[in-house]
Amino acid sequence: MKDKFMRATIAEAKRGLEEGGIPIGSVLVHNNEIIGRGHNKRIQNGSVVLHGEMDALENAGRLPASVYKNSTLYTTLSPCPMCTGAILLYGIKKVVIGENHTFLGSENLLEENGVEVTVLDSQECKDLMKLFITNNPELWNEDIGVE
Repeated sequence: MKDKFMRATIAEAKRGLEEGGIPIGSVLVHNNEIIGRGHNKRIQNGSVVLHGEMDALENAGRLPASVYKNSTLYTTLSPCPMCTGAILLYGIKKVVIGENHTFLGSENLLEENGVEVTVLDSQECKDLMKLFITNNPELWNEDIGVE
């Protein structure tokens, strides 16, 4: 993967996996600098909301609306409805997704609301998720709200 921000996002996903969590990472980029980074911590923190995107936003801290509107959110996996809602709420105008084969989130909703969505179709992102889901199907199903 040549994109330095997607590399950072994948590094976050791997960090989550090393911690015993779900390998989904995210970074928030403003003015060509990472201002927030995170990974899915639902398992590690016993959280119902700490998806990778939510963790990156949380770690960026409180920011003026103008910063969000001029930022790009990178994520290894297509954003779920909850993360999509946060992207729309804060007016983030661009989202770069590693892959959307494992899980297709609410990309259409993002696009319908004027967000530029780019899917990189990263084999590395797909491989991370495939291995995790094969080894932990019950945790994956819990994460996406499936019985």
